[in-house]
Parts: sequence; structure tokens; C-alpha cells
Amino acid sequence: MHILDPRQTAQALPYTTLVSALERATQELASGAIRAPERQVVPIDATSVLLGMPAIADDLSVTKRITVHADNARHQLPAIQGEVVAFETHTGRRIALMDGPTVTGRRTAAMSMLGIRTLLPRTPRSALLIGTGAQAAAHADALVEVFGVQQFWIAARDLDRTQAFCRALCERHPQVVASPLPARMLQEDLPRTDVVIALTTSRTAVIPEHIAADTLAIGVGAFKPDMVEFPPALLHARRIVVDDLDGAHHEAGDLIQAKVDWARVVAISDVVAGKLAAADLASAGVLPVFKTVGQASWDLAAARVMRATLGL
Repeated sequence: MHILDPRQTAQALPYTTLVSALERATQELASGAIRAPERQVVPIDATSVLLGMPAIADDLSVTKRITVHADNARHQLPAIQGEVVAFETHTGRRIALMDGPTVTGRRTAAMSMLGIRTLLPRTPRSALLIGTGAQAAAHADALVEVFGVQQFWIAARDLDRTQAFCRALCERHPQVVASPLPARMLQEDLPRTDVVIALTTSRTAVIPEHIAADTLAIGVGAFKPDMVEFPPALLHARRIVVDDLDGAHHEAGDLIQAKVDWARVVAISDVVAGKLAAADLASAGVLPVFKTVGQASWDLAAARVMRATLGL
């Protein structure tokens, strides 16, 4: 079995290839070709959980085990730790063990890229990211790699961290212009941008209600019923697309707390498959919003990419 550290895991999962693998996985999950139950969430203590996520397909299968310890900063340890094990479905032969947080970060960012490719009727040139954590960094890298985005605004409450994030982003991608934006400015003078992506664990809305009609808003960070990134008014004003409809019913706190009409919520698999046209979701030129909660099938898609990249 190959054991991949975070750097090796990232190298095995190029974003452009991941997006295509995720497009395939959305169809296979919808058809039943991938079997992936809702993730198991086991409380460890008041601020910590163990997540278990299996997915089975005819060619390859995965199990992901992740622990989230919200107070780990005081131990100088990452909050999220874990691994993804890929194995041959028909033999159980273990193929590789990948770094779990790296897989999560990259396939989550790639799912947002699939949402952009599917729902935004133009190639994005600019993006506003809300948050400065690992997911924000992964999304910035993916936007550069997949679409060639060069203009970024980064918004967060801690201005020092926001400025440091911008510097690091520009060091990784010298062609990029990244501008820090104080969080209070989100409700005042919002820059015109193609995409707004929220990547926080907030329990109050962070995405502005007044974003432009032709801006695609994506909510990534809120993965529990008590978390919120979208304002209810925005959710009620636009059509809603989700990465996993079953999971969203239980985990998308934005949608649950806003008491959305679930008849207006569609899975991205239906749009990718052509059952619903993206243009039909944009009423009078107002783009839908995209909400992701994650799914073990997306980890399986990543394992397929890893296997092909490494020739295993």
C-alpha cells in the first residue's frame, strides 16, 4: 500500500482532473453506481467529532476517517486530522492511504469549480473569498489553476491574517493581485466580482444579501445544522443548487434555518446531466446559489484521480 503525505497527496490530485472526476461521480451517485451512505458523525466531546465516510463503486472504494478537534490550536495541532484509504472493490486490496485533510480540501475546492463551470455563464476573472483558512487557500489555488483567475479580494475579521493570506497567495502565484477587504466592508461597498465563496464556520450570515444578480455565490464552510453563511433573503430570492441533496437536508444549516422550499432546491447532478439547464435556473438573469456539504463519493473521485496519476 502506498502511503502519501500531504505534499504527495496534493501532487496526486491536480484540480483540473479532479473537476472532471467529480462530474462523473455526481452522475454515478445519482444513478446508484456509487453507493455512499450519509456520513457517520460520532461526538467525542463538546467541541470534537469523529466522521466516517465510506463509498463503494465497481472499480474502487474508499473509507475516510476524520477527526475535528476545534480546540487543537492550544495544543499546536491542526483541528482536522485523518486519512482516506483506497482499495480495490472486488478484492479489498489496499492501494493507498492519502492525507485526509488534503483530500478534503482539494476535492471540496474542485466541487466549487464544477459549480462555477456549470452555473456561471462565463469564465470567471475575479473572486471574493470570505475566510482565510485551509479551504480558502485551496479554493484560491483551484481558481488560478482551473480558470486562470488573477484578481482576488479576501475578506475576514482578522485584518493581519487577511493580509498574510494575501501575501502568501501572491507568493504562490506571482501573477495574482490579492487585496485584503475588512469584513465590515462586505455590507457596505462590495466589489464587483464574478464569484463570491464563503469558507467559514460562521453561525451568522457572512455572504452579503446585495450581491450582483450575475455574481455566483457559493457556500462551503457551513456543514452543520447550526452553521450559516448565506442570508435567508438571498436563499429565498434565488434558485438553490446543492452538491448532494440528501446530505443538504440534514447538514446545510443555511438552508435548514432559512426554511427554504426544498422543491426549489436541485442537485448539481441534474444540471450536469442536462435534466435542468443552467439557464433555466437563472430567473431574469439572476444566477442561482450553490451550496456544498461534501460527500464520500467526492473522496472516491479523488482516489480515482490519485490512482490514475500515480499509475497504481
